[in-house]
Amino acid sequence: MNYLEQSFSVKFDYKIYFTSSLFELGNPLLADFFKGRPSAALRKIFFVIDGGVTEKHPNLQEAIKTYFNQCQEVQLVPEIRIVPGGEASKNDTALFEQLVEAVNVYGIDRHSYIAAIGGGAVLDLVGYAAAVSHRGIKHIRIPTTVLSQNDSGIGVKNGINYKGKKNFLGTFAPPVAVFNDDRFLETLNDRDYRSGISEAIKVALIKDPEFFYWIEAHTAALAARDPESMNYLIRRCAKLHLDHIAGDDPFETGSARPLDFGHWSAHKLEQLSNFTVLHGEAVAMGIALDSVYSFLTGLLSEEKALRILQVLSALNFSISDPIIQIKDSGSAILKGLAEFQEHLGGLLTITLLTDIGSGKEVHEMDHQQLINASAYIAGFTKENTALNSIRHES
Repeated sequence: MNYLEQSFSVKFDYKIYFTSSLFELGNPLLADFFKGRPSAALRKIFFVIDGGVTEKHPNLQEAIKTYFNQCQEVQLVPEIRIVPGGEASKNDTALFEQLVEAVNVYGIDRHSYIAAIGGGAVLDLVGYAAAVSHRGIKHIRIPTTVLSQNDSGIGVKNGINYKGKKNFLGTFAPPVAVFNDDRFLETLNDRDYRSGISEAIKVALIKDPEFFYWIEAHTAALAARDPESMNYLIRRCAKLHLDHIAGDDPFETGSARPLDFGHWSAHKLEQLSNFTVLHGEAVAMGIALDSVYSFLTGLLSEEKALRILQVLSALNFSISDPIIQIKDSGSAILKGLAEFQEHLGGLLTITLLTDIGSGKEVHEMDHQQLINASAYIAGFTKENTALNSIRHES
């Protein structure tokens, strides 16, 4: 044989911590984490914070500095970098370059840490900078939204948008730890708070029917921002995502992406709206579209499809935005299918529903049935709005 062959595996291990008031001096969680990872080398930690978080938590920077004055295991870099929140942070490559420059200026090496505090977009940006600087600096995620605490912030992916395409540049690089602090959720506006629930609905629909029925039974509590219900939702959703990541294809080398249920249209919708539609809102619309499509193609019962639409509506999601409506084969949203296939690589693979908690992969989507599904959702929305109006008047 005229070749050499190499095969090896790399073990990744990280924990998701759940806490309140992470940077209070009486909370030893973060300090204990560093004590449990001793090192003979000098270790530094560089914080990058979502600008939206600092607005809602004006004392956060001072709390971090006070905390690390007492935590001697790592040395806090004097500058705490503030970056814009939301998708804007992933659209601006200059921000990525600035973070890499900070790594250079402050001498942050592979024994040191970059910690990101913010929503999923900021975590993606900082995670990408950490992954490519020195071929990998230890990354700590402190997600501050429902969406990032139950989904994006606990996974292994990061990246930035490039050439108008979502996550065109990125890597698979697990964090060394994730700290979910429920106090950050208290200052979210209702729109951001609700947005992240869609990812829990998504993972329940493809993996855990009992979780979906729990969400269905607790829509009123979740809509009313009951902390106990939200903490349960986040933890269970995070567990389901972690179980999936631990499966056969954590770095997505194949074409199947069950966790991207509802996402082919969501990604395109975000782009078409110039990211004025939040990711979680777009996913809710994508879930509605693919669920009704599943019904119209004979995979899912109408009763189950309607239950899904009703749960989304009970949580005040708009599921029939004009941008996602498909009126003919030239509708812009349909371009998302080709872009989704390009992003996956290989064969177009879309997960549809055969039941609540069960999915099936298909490799083509019928445009006429998508037009029909869009019309069905529009009709449901109109009827549901009318019923709510009658109830309100009575």
